[in-house]
Amino acid sequence: MEKPEILTDLDVAGTNRYVMKKLPEVTLAFWIMKIAATTLGETAGDLFAQTLKLGYFLTTIALFVVFVVTLVVQLRSKRYNPFFYWTVILSTSMAGTTMSDFMNRDASGKYLTGGATSLGWGPQGLGMGYPTGAAILISLLIAIFIAWKCTGLTFSIRDIVTFRAEALFWSAILVSNTLGTSMGDFLSDSSGLGYAGGALLVAGVLAVLVGLMRVPAVPNVLLFWIAFVLTRPLGATAGDFLTKPLAKGGLDLGTAGSSAVLLAILIGLMGYAHVQERRNTVARDEALTEAS
Repeated sequence: MEKPEILTDLDVAGTNRYVMKKLPEVTLAFWIMKIAATTLGETAGDLFAQTLKLGYFLTTIALFVVFVVTLVVQLRSKRYNPFFYWTVILSTSMAGTTMSDFMNRDASGKYLTGGATSLGWGPQGLGMGYPTGAAILISLLIAIFIAWKCTGLTFSIRDIVTFRAEALFWSAILVSNTLGTSMGDFLSDSSGLGYAGGALLVAGVLAVLVGLMRVPAVPNVLLFWIAFVLTRPLGATAGDFLTKPLAKGGLDLGTAGSSAVLLAILIGLMGYAHVQERRNTVARDEALTEAS
């Protein structure tokens, strides 16, 4: 949703200098990878918490640790690396899935299948429900954006190059992916739309956002963040559609099989993004050589 750029041009102490980007260009390929990563996050999170019966509590702790590790690697990187970036997106999607489930669900038969009475060790869920959980997450996301605004740092992904701005960015990503899971589960489980209906509704809203890109009065940065949140429930509903039983309106492909296929697709897309980044690097080097 933003014009692609190879470098970010900053004015420091009155002198223009180029700063290497840490985050990807927002293109059609970006959104395809985002949807693939969030769908995989849904199926993989359910695989660990439900299929392997580790439970929401243990899985949330484990996946949050994975998120921290991948985030440290991304933050320490000196430039944009597709594998680092999309691994963090995936880890926020997986952690967001189980964090949302832990907040909103409980050990009732509505959420547990196969005659199970519990999942893993520890609390089975706080049972807040989707509306309450979503309200808490929306409040938290708004608080992050207010704090971000107070720093004076940019919200635009193409201009995020500092450590503090990137840390705020990833905080917003983690909360938005958790919020998106709550929204997706509400659409799938409680709205009456079902998995396919929920996915179609979110896809329709995203199509409206694409149309609003041509409206000058609507900032593209705002559209980006709304779309970023909404692609998470799209992934959540799509993931549920792939994995849930036929009797519940799903395709019953299973969490393990669906996760394996989605992981292969995402790795392929990351490889493609890596090749494109190498080409951009060559183009940048040639442009700097000509300029000098």
